[in-house]
Amino acid sequence: MSKSPKILIVGAGIGGLTAALELAHHGLDVTVLEKSQDPGGKIRQINVDNALIDSGPTVFTMRWIFEKLFADCDESFDAEFELEALDILARHSWGEAPLDLYADTQKSADAIGQFSSSKQAQLFLEFCRTAKKVYGVLKGPFIESPRPNMLGMMSALGVQKSKVLWDIGPFSSLWSSLESYFPDPRLHQLFGRYATYCGSSPYLAPATLMLIAEVEMEGVWSIKGGMAKIPGVISRLAQKKGCQFQYGSEVQSLRFAGTQVSGVQLSSGEVIECDYLIFNGDINALQKGLLGKQANTAIPKNLKQTDSLSALTWSMRVKASGFPLVRHNVFFNQPYKSEFTDIFENKKLPINPTVYICAQDRTDLASNNNDYERLLCLVNAPADGDNQFYDFEEIERCEQKAFSLMGQYGLQLQDAKITRTSPQEFAKLFPGRGGALYGQATHGWMSSFQRLGSQSQISNLLLAGGSTHPGPGVPMAAMSGRLAAATLMEHLGLTK
Repeated sequence: MSKSPKILIVGAGIGGLTAALELAHHGLDVTVLEKSQDPGGKIRQINVDNALIDSGPTVFTMRWIFEKLFADCDESFDAEFELEALDILARHSWGEAPLDLYADTQKSADAIGQFSSSKQAQLFLEFCRTAKKVYGVLKGPFIESPRPNMLGMMSALGVQKSKVLWDIGPFSSLWSSLESYFPDPRLHQLFGRYATYCGSSPYLAPATLMLIAEVEMEGVWSIKGGMAKIPGVISRLAQKKGCQFQYGSEVQSLRFAGTQVSGVQLSSGEVIECDYLIFNGDINALQKGLLGKQANTAIPKNLKQTDSLSALTWSMRVKASGFPLVRHNVFFNQPYKSEFTDIFENKKLPINPTVYICAQDRTDLASNNNDYERLLCLVNAPADGDNQFYDFEEIERCEQKAFSLMGQYGLQLQDAKITRTSPQEFAKLFPGRGGALYGQATHGWMSSFQRLGSQSQISNLLLAGGSTHPGPGVPMAAMSGRLAAATLMEHLGLTK
């Protein structure tokens, strides 16, 4: 029997973990190298005053991706996770009576009718039908495809399904495409914000991102144990199948034999050899030579990308009162366009930030009995964390604005214990892109096709994570790991 090839996975983010689980399930020799002490990558928790607070992704959607992964690896998703479906997807405020969106589309329409007008409610339902069609069209030939191109995808769709995309104006921005559906500027702002879910500006993102609305309406869940339960479970199952994990193992450089990767050297000096390597980090780290000069040959030299949003976050244990928080809350600010002009054009923290608040001890009930609770508050920020002359006064000003907005909208925060994370800290945690949390921004109608697939320009070096196809976010990054595993198994002749 021939010896199993040695596979190294650099990074225990969700893409690396899904690849590790799948490859270990097929009996391959897999080792995951992770510089931190825990799996998860951007799915991370911060300990604040002895409370663990999810301080990365907070929304769990597209459950089917994980159910399929577990089923394909002879595991039971339902046996591992205790989920609660949220009736209220999010609560939105403009400083007046808030608007809730619900998992039940008609319930959302009724709420919009009371909040705005019956005409706006009807237009919302029309928008939902369009978003559902767009998602249905793109799910197979784009999301689940190894690396689609525009012509190939349109050919695969055929005339009827292609018409769905042409009808929404695929060359239009998300913002302009929403105009006909949302004459109420508050609703226009709300649904435009879906572009930020993939680190982009609604004024520059393509109209196809309206599909995110359908993704949420298919279900949003809270997970008992927090989002960190996902990498914890997947790493445990991979380990059960024989995968080795080395935490506290920072890869300093890739090693080469000719044009092929032969292994890695850790910052400790240890050298680990391999036959194949999956890189689960931002592709910019390779392109910029952060893992050695030769590693940049993995990425096309002419690849130009706009960095996505970063964030300024506050993980806190606090007594919150006043505003009736639910699990997910958005406090909108005005003028809205200035937020994205500040970030993407002026490269500075927004003067008028919108604030997202995840109240992690709440679901659809607004009461918390005036006890301490865990909040993650976030504002979008430019990915300028590599700037050595970062303006901490600017951070203080933005923090003051964000907390002032929360106070204006009725949220009172008392006795807060806070850990703040800036783009500078994110840049150190996830090197290569100045703290950009979503890889490249999805700006322009061709941007989705410019992400690299799982195969790099080095034949035995594969790519996974949110900076690769199909894109950022926990489900998409998980899918990228599966695509990388499939590509590697194809190299080994193990594809069914």
